[in-house]
Amino acid sequence: MADFGFNEQHQNEVINYMRFARSKRVLRLKTIDSCFEELKDSRLVEETYTVDEVKEMLDGLQMVVRGEVEMELINTAHTNVLLLRQLFSQAEKFYLRLQSDISELENRELLEQVAEFEKTDFKTLNKTNQEASKPKLAPLNEGGVSTLLNKEITRLQEENDKLKSRLRTLESQAMSALDERTKAERALKDLQTVQGEQQLAAQLQELTCLEGTVAALKEDYEKNLCANAASQKGLQENLITAKHELLRVQEQLSLAEKELDKKFQQTVAYRNMKEILTKKNEQIKEIRKRLQRYEPNE
Repeated sequence: MADFGFNEQHQNEVINYMRFARSKRVLRLKTIDSCFEELKDSRLVEETYTVDEVKEMLDGLQMVVRGEVEMELINTAHTNVLLLRQLFSQAEKFYLRLQSDISELENRELLEQVAEFEKTDFKTLNKTNQEASKPKLAPLNEGGVSTLLNKEITRLQEENDKLKSRLRTLESQAMSALDERTKAERALKDLQTVQGEQQLAAQLQELTCLEGTVAALKEDYEKNLCANAASQKGLQENLITAKHELLRVQEQLSLAEKELDKKFQQTVAYRNMKEILTKKNEQIKEIRKRLQRYEPNE
């Protein structure tokens, strides 16, 4: 199985599944053999048969064998679905997205390798059992760096929700200020028809105050936006620090088991966290574009 790039644990899992499949296959072949034996014992009792009698016996045997083969194929397909369900469930716990290449299922070279491995009758299993008692490093799947990554992802999601809430509040304030400005402009136009220049000046002063309020809200929004950008930069720095910590852990693990180091360097959990941060930046940019529609003289 070294040609498939499996580690020891995954090789044992493949061996267990192939043993299970072989036992089911042997059982079904025995059932088919019993169908032929039953035909021989129950129908082949005379020395001569007509063409119609032979045809009838063969048709009956064909139906029985077809049913057995069809049942085995259906059961094999359903069993494979249950196996994939277990793998996908384990992957989703760590935010992994598995993909499969259906065309590889008909790869003759790989199929021949699997058949050759099965012919060995799993002789390498004995050697694997002998080495199973050796001490090994604790897996990362149940804690350690993976736990820290999950906590960091949760924290980033909470921070993202807070930023979204703050931006919604700022957007609501900006909308309220614009509504007030619109109302003031309408009132100013009405006053121009019934009041003199003094009243008009007073109304202009009120409009100036409203514009100052809008400018203050805009300044407050820009300050909050800068603070959010600084917070975002801090999150990225924390992410870089976490990445450096991961690299340090990988270096330590490589001294104990090179194969585990290779697997950790290719982990998808880190890329998923980076993808979440990228989506977060895109959301902030989209909100900025939305808010620019409500800023004056823009």
